[in-house]
Amino acid sequence: MRRSVLLRFLGLSLAVALGAVIATAVIATYSTSETLQGEIDQNTSQLQVDGDIYGKLNTYAADHATWSGVGELVNSLSDKTGRRIALTDADGTVIADSARTLGAGPELPSLPAATVDARAGVGGLFAAAPIGTNAGRAETAATTRAVIAAGGGGQLISSRMAGSPEWGMTEEEKRQRNELAAKAVACWQAQGKNGQAITNPGGAPLLTWQATTPNGVNVMQVPEVNGDPCVPAGLSAPSAKAAAVNRDEIRRATECLTSAGEPFDLIGDSPDKLQAVAPRGGNTEEMSETFINCVSTARTAALTPYVAPEAKLYLGAKSAFNVFSGEGLARTAATALGVLLIAALVMVFAGRRLVRPILALTGAAQRMTNGDHAARVPVNGRDEVARLGHAFNAMAESIQHHDHQRKAMVSDVAHELRTPLANIKGYLVASEDGVVPLDQELVTSLLEEAGLLERLIADLQDLALADAGKLRIHPELRDLSELAQQVVSAHRPAAEAAGITLIAEVNGPAPAVVDNARIRQSLGNLVSNAIRFTPADGTVLVGVRRVGDGYKLTVTDNGTGIAAEDLPHLFDRFYRAEHSRSRTTGGSGLGLAITKHLVEAHRGTISATSRLGHGSTFTIQLPARGN
Repeated sequence: MRRSVLLRFLGLSLAVALGAVIATAVIATYSTSETLQGEIDQNTSQLQVDGDIYGKLNTYAADHATWSGVGELVNSLSDKTGRRIALTDADGTVIADSARTLGAGPELPSLPAATVDARAGVGGLFAAAPIGTNAGRAETAATTRAVIAAGGGGQLISSRMAGSPEWGMTEEEKRQRNELAAKAVACWQAQGKNGQAITNPGGAPLLTWQATTPNGVNVMQVPEVNGDPCVPAGLSAPSAKAAAVNRDEIRRATECLTSAGEPFDLIGDSPDKLQAVAPRGGNTEEMSETFINCVSTARTAALTPYVAPEAKLYLGAKSAFNVFSGEGLARTAATALGVLLIAALVMVFAGRRLVRPILALTGAAQRMTNGDHAARVPVNGRDEVARLGHAFNAMAESIQHHDHQRKAMVSDVAHELRTPLANIKGYLVASEDGVVPLDQELVTSLLEEAGLLERLIADLQDLALADAGKLRIHPELRDLSELAQQVVSAHRPAAEAAGITLIAEVNGPAPAVVDNARIRQSLGNLVSNAIRFTPADGTVLVGVRRVGDGYKLTVTDNGTGIAAEDLPHLFDRFYRAEHSRSRTTGGSGLGLAITKHLVEAHRGTISATSRLGHGSTFTIQLPARGN
């Protein structure tokens, strides 16, 4: 039975996904339960914990213009304190909830524990009454009186609270404050005062010094620095952000109070203090509702672009998610189904893309098995499957090319063997029938045809050995100049018979480690071709010269030359620049192919250059030390 790769790939992926879901659920159940139980046991005061949660969320609201990204802080606080923490906007839409899983969570408590509103300035935990109610007006009035009493400096508010002097301080401003604080401390120490600068939660420096209580206990105190000549005025100046918000707040408040006909005074005109609006005469206990509304509305409007909007804070016990409960099983099942569905869709899509080229490769391979060597596969992309497709196409191209070569070689061999065999058979039949006398001339002719067959068979044997990698050479130290002269001497009778001048041009000894017989055979093939294609009164020059750490053996003629389109095929088997089969120039078409193999066996190269009507040059390059 055939098993689909796609189905196996899909089944394996789904099994891995299911196992991952189950293992994650089990591990999460036990690890979360143990972690939360240990953290809850360490909490000594729930009220202190809730206050810390409120403070961190209020700080986040003061430092960010939106609640986006608060989920990470909510989950971190929940894991640390063991409390369920949830934030909703004014309409009840959940902003973040540590108990929510996959978009669902338990019901929220009926009432929020607090309202987180960085625009309110002071506002305490469990003070959720909005402005407009009696409790809200009382809280706002108390806050306004406190700010006015502080002379606009907002010293009663934490340095991380929105609108405080140090709120929104940049790193450059902190650096400048630290430099001023260092100068103040140095001035105090010069006066014998034990002062120092510490960093407050907002990152700005705070000046302190040591003091001794009446009972002799050393404590750290924050001294009164107003008017102190050692303390620069810029040390308590508001940040650029706080100053901008304060200016906008004062502008809005004064416009509202002026429009309402409410008398007021501006408090704080020093550049190192924030300003505040106070009732005329400074009686903060008798502030009208109109005055309170103008001041609170101005503050809210000025801070709105810089802080997160009002949010309801819900606190409760954090129950660990149990995968084995009814609700837990349902959620786990829903999660598993979702993961499995996504994995299935992804694997089907990816698997089909993977299987499609494999099927194409299979079909092309089957067509090649049936004899269609032109079969190819379409290739897209650059992945492993695409590389496999390119490799297959390259293999098919090579097989087709070699098949064409094989067929051509068989045809050429048959043709080359047929001609001398036909001549021999024809003469013998004619002699047997008494048509041609079996005299010395006929015997000589038959021997020439037999010699041609012998040379052809020897050439084919050499090629077969080269193809099988069994073409052996026997290198020894020889003088290439002497070899070239021997080749010239052996071919000079044929050259003189054709009216051609054959010359050896050597410049002293040229020692190299080569196979004497094979190099002579290679040079002989080149010289024989040069004589064959050079007309009478032509010249063939055999040269040997040193080039670098090797030698160049050249055979140059001034014969008919070779066409440019024939040059790339000169060393192919049975290829002739003369395409006729008349064999007027002789040769089997194997000499140059054999020469190429012999030269390459010596780790050398062979090349040819030519121009029609101007002759040709064949160059063999051999290393001096052979293999």
